[in-house]
Amino acid sequence: MNSQLPDSFQALIVDKTDNSFSVGIKSLTLADLPAGEVIIKVAYSSVNYKDGLASIPDGKILKSYPFIPGVDLSGYVVSSSDERFTEGQPVIACGYGIGVTHFGGFSQYARIPADWITPLPDGLSLREAMIYGTAGFTAALSIQGLEEHGLSPEKGTVLVTGATGGVGGAAVAMLAAKEYSVAASTGNSAAGDYLQALGAEEILSREDVLGTSTKPLDRQLWQAAVDSVGGTTLSAVLSKLAYKGSVAASGLTAGTALPTTVLPFILRGVNLLGIDSVFCDAETRASVWVRMASDLKPDDLELLVDREVTLEELPEALEDILNFRTRGRVLVSLS
Repeated sequence: MNSQLPDSFQALIVDKTDNSFSVGIKSLTLADLPAGEVIIKVAYSSVNYKDGLASIPDGKILKSYPFIPGVDLSGYVVSSSDERFTEGQPVIACGYGIGVTHFGGFSQYARIPADWITPLPDGLSLREAMIYGTAGFTAALSIQGLEEHGLSPEKGTVLVTGATGGVGGAAVAMLAAKEYSVAASTGNSAAGDYLQALGAEEILSREDVLGTSTKPLDRQLWQAAVDSVGGTTLSAVLSKLAYKGSVAASGLTAGTALPTTVLPFILRGVNLLGIDSVFCDAETRASVWVRMASDLKPDDLELLVDREVTLEELPEALEDILNFRTRGRVLVSLS
């Protein structure tokens, strides 16, 4: 066995029985990890809303226990039976079943199927990869989808909803890096300076987006939008997009129902683009990560960081993301 492989290591374990529920740090061995061709020494993970749901008894994310959450990770390959990956290679893993049906990134070591792993692109460190994390990858997929449907800087303002969240903050910073004019919407009235530092030119309240009108077609305000909120917010955005505008939708914090009509689609030719970062194909996944390391990369990714936590501090961070007490990204250091 590779000399770098440990006799034991630490991980955050969520466990549930008929009578109890627990979240805590436990010592594991490699034999406890699920099947996969590649063993990774995890350097960083990050805290996502889905991870928060996995850490509560009624989160409806996990199907089996005990379990290691964490939907993304970055680190170094320490052992691989797949010729695509070699010892010492820096890699990223997110999506697929990671942190949901397959043990995730809140662990010092992870065993991951080779098909789920992306080589770390040039221009990106392991830390920067998890500043982005699944949220940043989703934001980048959203921007790419919008550009494939005609988005360009000269056509007008792009709205980002939920702008203090992981997807929203990354979208603001990436769009600004590409010299788009960005309007950032948030329910946090104290976040204006933060969003302006990310590159937003206009700060809107949640009420500014919702407005007072319930008309299915309203004033045309934005050429496109990145929406991580859903619900009535997404409905309002659809009613205010310019002709042939598009919205990339990836979230549901405001609910899964979408109270709208067909009118934005058939009278203004609006496009509603569903963004899935979980089962995105490997070729697209790799190319988007390259863009995140190059033309989409902001000058200062650290602006997106709320804080960095250890495994021991992770349970509090999971509570914070569920209660909307984070601004930007929470990194988890496993080294």
